[in-house]
Order: sequence, then C-alpha cells, then structure tokens
Amino acid sequence: MSEALVTVGEPPPPTSRGRRMARYLSGKLGGGLVSLFMVAVLGFFLFRVMPGDPVRTMTHGAPVTAQQIAVLRERFGLDQPLWKQFLDFLGNLLRGDLGTSYTYSRPVGELILERIGPTVLLVGTATVIAVLLGLWMGSRAAWRHGEAFDKTSTSIALTLWSVPTFWLGLIVLMAFGVGVGPIPGLFPVGGISSPDTPPELLPQVLDVAHHLVLPTLTLVAVIYAEYLMVMRSSLLEEMGEDYLTTARAKGLREDLVRRRHAVPNALLPTVTLIFLRLGLVVAGAITVETVFSWPGLGLLTYEALRVPDLPLLQGIFIVLAGSVVVMNVLAELLYRVLDPRVRES
Repeated sequence: MSEALVTVGEPPPPTSRGRRMARYLSGKLGGGLVSLFMVAVLGFFLFRVMPGDPVRTMTHGAPVTAQQIAVLRERFGLDQPLWKQFLDFLGNLLRGDLGTSYTYSRPVGELILERIGPTVLLVGTATVIAVLLGLWMGSRAAWRHGEAFDKTSTSIALTLWSVPTFWLGLIVLMAFGVGVGPIPGLFPVGGISSPDTPPELLPQVLDVAHHLVLPTLTLVAVIYAEYLMVMRSSLLEEMGEDYLTTARAKGLREDLVRRRHAVPNALLPTVTLIFLRLGLVVAGAITVETVFSWPGLGLLTYEALRVPDLPLLQGIFIVLAGSVVVMNVLAELLYRVLDPRVRES
C-alpha cells in the first residue's frame, strides 16, 4: 500500500509529460488552422455581399460599352459562378497567391508587403508605449487603491477607452496638427514623411518620428486603458497574499515589496493580454491610419473599400484576421510556459 502511495505521489515520467505537451501543441495548432480556414471562407463571402459592382465602379464616368464591361468581368473572373470563384480563391491561397488588385493591377501580396511596414511601425510603437504606461499606472493605482491617483487615472483611462477612435484622432489632429486659436500646429497633419527632407539617414528618421507622434498618441490613448485595468485588477488580488506580509515582516520597503514581489506575480494576465490584443490592435489601426493618411494597411483598406477592390480587401482581411489567430495561439502557448499550474495540467 505504501509503495502504491509513493508511486502515485511521484511526478509523471518525462515521456508522459512529453505526450501531454505534444497533445496540447497539436490541439492548439489544429484549432489555429481551423480558425485560419474559417478566416479564408469569411474573407471571401464577406465582401461578396457588399453592395456595388467593382467593374461598374471602376468604369464610372468612362465611355465604355457593354462588351467592354463583359470583357473586364471575364478578366477579373466575376463572370464565373460563386462556387467556382471560391474554389479558385482557395487554390490560389494555398499557393500563396492573394490575387491581383482591380485598382492597382498589381499582385495583392506585393501591395500588402509595401504597406505592412508603416503599420508595424505605428502599431509596434503604440503598443510598447501603451503597455509600459498601462503597467506603470495600473500598478501604482492598485497600490494606492482608493486614493486620488487611483480614481483620476482610472477615470481618464476609461473615458479615453470609450471615445470613438476616429473622433479622438480628429480632435488630436486639430489641436496639435492644425492648431487652435493662437496656438500653432506642432506636428504634420498626415503622411509618413515630408518631400523636402534631406536624403541623409538621421534627417529621414527624425522626419518619420515627427510624423509618427500624432497617430501614435491617438492609438496609445485608446488602448492603454485595457492594460491599466487588467494590471490594476491583478495586483489588487495579489495584495492580500501571505507572501507580501512575509516580505514586509523581513523589513523590506513598500516600494521593494511592490516591485520585487507583487508586480511580477500580477504580470501573467497582462503578458498574455498583450499577445491576445496585438492582432486586434493591428486591425484597429485602420481608423487611425485613415484619419492621419498614414500609408499602411489601414489606409489601403479604406482605398480598397471605395471601389470595392475584392482581391485587395480579401488579402488584407486574411492578413489582419490571420494575425489575430496567430497571436491567440501564441498567447495560449505562452500562458502554458509562464504558469506552472497550466503546464502540469
């Protein structure tokens, strides 16, 4: 009986843990692949229900005949049955071919690669600033729970979080770009660079950074509140734990107790949230890029919607929605690495 108890109490052998890990990985990756397939299906049919005929829109105001319109529809494959268009779309997608843009007459993949750099720059900069600001303010708000800093910071964050992004962008644009009253505009109102900037590296970098300020400020103001609230809630749960009382009993200052003990244990939900929200932030930059004429995927999406340019819209949708799926899978895997309780289950 005692031998049986010892056997039960022993940790599982490495092979058993390896099998569990393999099952976990295969399950998450399989779910991710299914989600990507659903993204492809949704990306095809979603834009087929949009009102408007792409060929009619592109030829609007031009002296074209019905025969020329029929030739264009055949060229773009719009004369085929919907199921045939869908099968062709899936076949091309499996080969990495996102189609050819109606508007630009160029491969969609090339257009996305050209525009993804500015979007990554904007979203990456805004996410880093929002995470650092949210973690710092959330930890201090929780540590000073009920005080003026806590009430003020959470009220401002929740107010900015609830404001429509395009409206906030317009306010920021008018206040700091155009200028208000005697206060002149301090930053460019659109674009990523100025045409008269010297070709040297340092002036180019400074010019891009100057143009980056307003769209980054708008995006940070919208997204940092979520990190603040999650960090605040997590730290409030940790503040009553016994290990903090033990740390105080050892004579550690409150600042050290917060930074060395409470904050690291409260970081887990926020770290996973960063990955979960990163893909959504990329998709949410569409409004900001449109307001500030930032030449990224968001502005490209707006331009494609005006036609509508179906292959371009499908390609952008698949890239943006696919990034959300990939980030969700990475968050699930990271959570298992960071939390021993999940790892041993």
